[in-house]
Amino acid sequence: MKYPAVFEPAEEGGFIVSFRDIPEAITQGDTEEEALAMAQDALVTAMDFYLEDGRQVPMPSRRLKGEKLVEMPVSVSAKVLLLNAMLSDNCRPVDLAHRMKIKPQRVTEIMDLNHSTKIDTIAAAFKALGKSIELRVS
Repeated sequence: MKYPAVFEPAEEGGFIVSFRDIPEAITQGDTEEEALAMAQDALVTAMDFYLEDGRQVPMPSRRLKGEKLVEMPVSVSAKVLLLNAMLSDNCRPVDLAHRMKIKPQRVTEIMDLNHSTKIDTIAAAFKALGKSIELRVS
């Protein structure tokens, strides 16, 4: 998942980074490279808010002229897509646990961005929702 971001020069130097799709993610950096690293971190932090609140995460829109794409880690993207699938299916974490035949606490771990989750476990969660994961290298 690559979100378009605006890197605006700051008056005091450096860059301010904002995302139209994820307004909660705003950050800055002294250099363009630092601003990019901070932007990736801001995106992940914003995703934590969406997961905690149980809110649908907007999908990335097309990049407009002057914007740069900021990529989220694949592990975070998978959990965000799982959250969106659960919300679309009106599936609560306890319902997913029941479908997967696991304890509800395990679903909490799966949905935790700070918890390392095997891709096979995430794939099993999608399967319980009647969906599948497809990997593509480009």
